[in-house]
Amino acid sequence: MRLKTKLVLAITGLVFLVVFTLSWIFLGQLLRQRMSQAYSANDMVAHQIAMATQRSVAPSLTLYANDPKALRAAVAKALRTDPAVTELLSSAIRYAPTVFDVTIADSEGRGLLSTDPTNLDHMVPQRPEYAELEGGGLVQLLKVVFGPPRVYNLTLPLERHLEPFATVRVGVRTTFLRFVVEPWLIAALMYTGVAILCSLIFAAFLANLALKPIEQIGARLDALALAEAEGAGEAAAGRSSDDAVVLVSHKIERIGRRMRNVEEVFSALKENLDQIMTNLQDGILLYTHDARAVLVSDSVERFLGISRAEILGAKLHEVFSRNTRLGRLVRESFDARMALVQEEITTETGRRVEISLDFIHDDRAVYPQETLGALLTLHDVESVREIESDLELSRRLAAIGRLTAGVGHEVKNPINAIVVHLELMRNKLGDADHRAMRHLEVIESEIQRLDRVVQTLVDFSRPVELQLKEQDLRRVVSAVLMLASAELETRDVHVESDLPDRPVMARVDSDLLKQALLNVVLNGAQAMAEGGNLKVRLAEDGRMALLSVHDQGGGIPDDVRDKIFDLYFTTKKDGSGIGLAMTYRIVELHNGSIEVESDTTHGTTFILRFPLNTQQESRARGYLMPDGTSSAGSIVAKEPRG
Repeated sequence: MRLKTKLVLAITGLVFLVVFTLSWIFLGQLLRQRMSQAYSANDMVAHQIAMATQRSVAPSLTLYANDPKALRAAVAKALRTDPAVTELLSSAIRYAPTVFDVTIADSEGRGLLSTDPTNLDHMVPQRPEYAELEGGGLVQLLKVVFGPPRVYNLTLPLERHLEPFATVRVGVRTTFLRFVVEPWLIAALMYTGVAILCSLIFAAFLANLALKPIEQIGARLDALALAEAEGAGEAAAGRSSDDAVVLVSHKIERIGRRMRNVEEVFSALKENLDQIMTNLQDGILLYTHDARAVLVSDSVERFLGISRAEILGAKLHEVFSRNTRLGRLVRESFDARMALVQEEITTETGRRVEISLDFIHDDRAVYPQETLGALLTLHDVESVREIESDLELSRRLAAIGRLTAGVGHEVKNPINAIVVHLELMRNKLGDADHRAMRHLEVIESEIQRLDRVVQTLVDFSRPVELQLKEQDLRRVVSAVLMLASAELETRDVHVESDLPDRPVMARVDSDLLKQALLNVVLNGAQAMAEGGNLKVRLAEDGRMALLSVHDQGGGIPDDVRDKIFDLYFTTKKDGSGIGLAMTYRIVELHNGSIEVESDTTHGTTFILRFPLNTQQESRARGYLMPDGTSSAGSIVAKEPRG
């Protein structure tokens, strides 16, 4: 459908709606007015009959005041023998156009006098009141007037000593109402139809007149779309015509085409670029020719310690300082327009960073040394070592998984057989030899201990299903500290907690996370034999939640630091070697990482990191086997750093 047709239909439809609404309101008011006039005329008839009835029955009301039956008979006789009342009822039927019948009934509803002989001395039929039509809507009135014939009553009570003794009932038939109202409605509908038709014609003429320039523009655009030589046709039209409409149509078509092309390219490029920049581990900075940053990846914050928002729009010399090795190298290379290809340096903190600086040149530039900008890439060399450590840890966990799969089956069956034969031996010995029974009890207790160890090993190797829910990590930390408060107080350990003021939300399994954190807290308390301060801190580090636990113990020796997360490895006399292994596994399940920093003078710090809700999860969570792989076979946790 053409634009002109749509606009014409819209305008005419709006005009039609307005005219139709006003006409509907007019017809409603007209119908109510005619119904009200009919009500007034019939009410006047009812009052005239009531006055004539009062005069006719006045003597009877005085004579038979104390005898209701005699009173009714006297009233009926007086009304039926009074020619004035009878003539008045006949006149109402004859001259009132809407009156169907008139009945004078007693207080019980029996007819005393009626234009319908069947109502005499019988109960008058119950009919709806005509007054109900006064407040009805237009649709209801139309249904009443033009629907099936019905009779409505206009009732007027006659009172004696403030109590009704008779009623005058004027019956109004809807068929008679239709005869009265129909001519008026037909005339009104005719006028309304003429008004709507004139309005539609005027609206169509006005819309056609107003949209004539748009039609010319549409024809011009169609001609441009069908032209074989588009460029030549546009140039000729622009030169040969001075019509403003033609010039505007030419500009609209050309600008619209360019804008669509640019918008499509920009949208696709922006979507792809945002996705790439979010997932990059390397720091990427794109600078203009005047050294102003226009594109910064999220990983840059990890290299420079400056937020991405502060770097965007800032100049290179404002971000990189000459006081650092990294900043000095970048500034000198940028000022000299000298590219860097995987230049490796060691920062003041001992971190190895690989730098690449590439300049973007314009082949159409007059001077070849002119550049459009520069691309700076920062690569963390230590990440390769961490990946190697992850692979080594994955191999170790895989070996533990294979070992537990065999041990769980091969050891449980012999243990069950030993328990059965031990019970048979106890039954055969009875109470004969108490010394032999003591040896049997020792054997039984050791077998039970061995069974518990095997069961623990089997439980550790089973997959765990996470119950992930949005949790405020502050509440989790507070719950763990309250749970461990009794043991901490016994060991004379004072807790210093540093929790942020605002919520730190993450999707975690709160029960498993509490278990992991409790193991770390209790290990820290046990490391301080003489008591001390245990510092627990929760903070946000970019898109990760950082949870650190620092104790003032003797630290972890370097030769065993890489083994503390191995199952059954422990340096305590009464330790089981399960707590930290379980902690590592829980952190791994949450797609997080755990790091350890320790020395003999300042104690040990465990750092647990968990993704916040603001970070898009890159893979589904659920089941994770103890070999460190998910269903896709990817490692989901980092090895602790020494």
